[in-house]
Amino acid sequence: MNKYICIHGHFYQPPRENPWTGKIEKQPSAAPFHDWNERIFQECYKPNTEAVIINETGKVLRRVNNFENINFNFGPTLLHWIKEKHPNTLSKIIEADRKSVTVHNGHGNAIAQVYNHIIMPLANRRDKITQIKWGIKDFYHHFGRMPEGMWLAETACNDATLEALIDEKISYTILDPSQARSVRKTGAGEWSDVSGGKVNPKIPYRYLSKKSGGFIDIFFYDGPLSRNLAFDDIVYDSKILLDRIDSVKDMNVNSSQLISIAVDGETFGHHKKFTERTIAFLLDEYAVTRGYKIVNYGEYLSFNKPEYEVLPDNGLRGEGTSWSCIHGVGRWKRNCGCITGGNPGWNQRWRRHLRDSLNLLNAKLGIYFEIVGKNYFRNAWDARNDYIDLILDGSDSAIKIFFGKHASGKIIKKNTETALQLLEMQKFSQLMFTSCGWFFSDISGIESRIVLEYAKRAVEIAENLSGLDFTTELLEGLEKAKSNIPESGNGKIIYNGLGK
Repeated sequence: MNKYICIHGHFYQPPRENPWTGKIEKQPSAAPFHDWNERIFQECYKPNTEAVIINETGKVLRRVNNFENINFNFGPTLLHWIKEKHPNTLSKIIEADRKSVTVHNGHGNAIAQVYNHIIMPLANRRDKITQIKWGIKDFYHHFGRMPEGMWLAETACNDATLEALIDEKISYTILDPSQARSVRKTGAGEWSDVSGGKVNPKIPYRYLSKKSGGFIDIFFYDGPLSRNLAFDDIVYDSKILLDRIDSVKDMNVNSSQLISIAVDGETFGHHKKFTERTIAFLLDEYAVTRGYKIVNYGEYLSFNKPEYEVLPDNGLRGEGTSWSCIHGVGRWKRNCGCITGGNPGWNQRWRRHLRDSLNLLNAKLGIYFEIVGKNYFRNAWDARNDYIDLILDGSDSAIKIFFGKHASGKIIKKNTETALQLLEMQKFSQLMFTSCGWFFSDISGIESRIVLEYAKRAVEIAENLSGLDFTTELLEGLEKAKSNIPESGNGKIIYNGLGK
């Protein structure tokens, strides 16, 4: 039996920059650090590039860059922050991926992520494509190669999301086992029901497009094992962890099998202090001595092509499923019952009103962008999809190349400035859907306030350019989003209190 291990770490924090200043304001809850990015960097991102392996007396034997041994993704907005604040650590992450390409027969450990962690099944088709294109280009900018895989925020997925990934030539994604509905031998036979997490996570599967004839491969990680790592104590001891990994092997199968694990990367060092050391010893030494080969998903696919096809569970009304909401994607659009923090008796009815209000604003901004954009761009949406080029490089030469490709006619300086403002408006219309704004228990929380800041900045740009009113209807919707904290009032009061 050939035994393989792949641990995937999803490294992500929401964008925290003030949209007017571009800076992260001091966040007292992150003390003694300035903000949560800095705190988690010191507890997780940096330690994972230099995890220590020690002996029984505490002497440091060597240091391991865990990114050389795990499959991983970084949220692009987080990666930009690391690049600005801690470029040396970013260099170590990138170098780890380069080394992994050599070790794993041309397949790197790093994969891309949808740009700013929006819940893809709840996004319209245009926004899905922009999120994927921006994620791909950001990945290429940092890692110097095209990504094989892409991480979906909260693994939120449905047919439409998979079709969009296929259209953008993504080879694979990673889902929770509960997100599979049916499997069968590729192209033949009856479908077998695997709903409720019954899918075999030790093999990859193929999803065949109903539209294009293309496909994307899917890895379903081992759910119970991954939850053990995330929420229990087995990750504090390499022996206990490897014994647990051994326990999920199928001893009745002689063919190769993959032990697939996926967790938030912040598990290693932030949520669970110093466990980056456990992972370092496990993957750099211990698992190998027990007969395991460490792989990444791309390498495993190269010698284990899927023999089964899969149909995903599309969830309630086809709106999708995810790894952190048993109600599908209800956590990001209604009072589904999933909560994090808060007091007994709190509700999350505000989620629906926040979602509806921003959806309406997004639609209005999109109409305005398309109509006015004709004055500046050959195709406004193609220009938006390429705007990531200027987010990554805002130099005069990059702007000249961008408008050489997208300008509808002769561009003068005034037109250029207006066109760039239109694109900035669209950038903030994407950022305002960052998933964390709905994840927690009250609209007054820092994450919800930040998505409202992005919405307000988008509105400000639109109103300055057009002279039209984008505010009144938005506030009517936000007023219905009642906070559980009386002094916070509602979304309208919170929105009006935001600013530079």
